[in-house]
Amino acid sequence: MRSDLVYSASLQVENRFLLSTIVMRAVRTLHINSTRTEDTANSVLAEVARGRYVQAEMPEIKALPAIEALLIAPAA
Repeated sequence: MRSDLVYSASLQVENRFLLSTIVMRAVRTLHINSTRTEDTANSVLAEVARGRYVQAEMPEIKALPAIEALLIAPAA
């Protein structure tokens, strides 16, 4: 059952890492202690599949600083 939910949610969010981040954050926000975490995750996946909680975007990737050549003296 959950694999069907994940598949239908992945149709809305193609990047699986972004999908897992969206689902984890929504579960943490919406979870009620008296319910099972699995039920909360299932309902979040169903809502993502319907098109909710999809406003997240990939962050800008910062350019890494250039690495200077290593100055290691060769062993003699």
